[in-house]
Formats: sequence, structure tokens, C-alpha cells
Amino acid sequence: MEHSLIGMIAMGSAALVMALGAIGAAIGEGRIAAAAMDAIARQPDEAPSITRTLFVSLAMVESTAIFCLVIALILLFANPFTGPK
Repeated sequence: MEHSLIGMIAMGSAALVMALGAIGAAIGEGRIAAAAMDAIARQPDEAPSITRTLFVSLAMVESTAIFCLVIALILLFANPFTGPK
């Protein structure tokens, strides 16, 4: 009984972590891309530098979603609170 309750809470927590992580990363990536397009439109000569900075920024923001995925997988498959079955 207790393990099933902890399992249900873990599944809900994993879903919440992934949902918030994905939403946050998507909003951040959209804002970064919009700012980069605006900057390239204003200064086309700086496009290579802006693009390089864009990709580094996108990778950093995407790492947040990857960390959320890792936390969700730990909650689902290696949950330290359930113990041995």
C-alpha cells in the first residue's frame, strides 16, 4: 500500500517536473531566438557573431530541460524513497 502511494506521487512529480521544465525551456528558447532575429535584422554584418552566441545560449537553456528529464527518470526508475521491493 505504502509503495503504491509513493509510486503514484513519484509519477505525478515526474510529470510535473517534465511539464514545467519543457515549458520553461520552450519559452526561454523562443525569447532567445526572437532577440537574435531582431539583432540580426538591426545589424546584418554581425550575423555570424550573433548566431554563434545564439547557439551557445540555446544549448544552455536546453540543458535545463535535460536536467528535468534526468530528475524525472530518477523519480520513475531509481526512486530512493521506495526502497527494495
